[in-house]
Amino acid sequence: MRVLGIDPGLTRCGFGVVDGTLGRNPELVAVDVVRTDTGTDTAYRLLRLERAFDEWITQHQPDVVAVERVFAQHNVQTVMGTAQAAGVAMLVAARHGLPVALHTPSEVKAAITGSGRADKAQVGAMVTRVLRLAATPKPADAADALALAICHVWRGAASDRLVRAEQAATEQAARQRRAYALARRRTPSVPGHEA
Repeated sequence: MRVLGIDPGLTRCGFGVVDGTLGRNPELVAVDVVRTDTGTDTAYRLLRLERAFDEWITQHQPDVVAVERVFAQHNVQTVMGTAQAAGVAMLVAARHGLPVALHTPSEVKAAITGSGRADKAQVGAMVTRVLRLAATPKPADAADALALAICHVWRGAASDRLVRAEQAATEQAARQRRAYALARRRTPSVPGHEA
């Protein structure tokens, strides 16, 4: 499975692509940070991000896009920009017909480090170790994007399997009900032995 992780931000937006399967360490495909100028109108900054998302999806052909779920912060301006960037990422993924998975920061930290309260340095160190990199990706937004992608490979793949198994069981039960109903309609009734 190829996952594009997005650490959304209006000023710095982290992009990270990994290939991986459940039970194996993922491998780095690409990582970068796209920056927008704070002096530029917000609409044009979002347009810059939209183009970057589109380029990354077109170039790397991910199977799924993992985006950090936005939570309220003390700085309303920051959370607004983060939410806007996340929305653009989800829109571009949908335009390409890709599923989007949202992961909370604590979920990502727990998946990568074992603790939902890990700091950025701990997350970066574990991303470096898991992907067997020579150095931690900089800035932290790049490492965070890779952490999101890794989290989805490890957690999302298992969730996806459960969802597919539940869907298969539901479909099987529906087929059995239809077959039973069809068989009952075809069985001739014997006089005096109504069912």
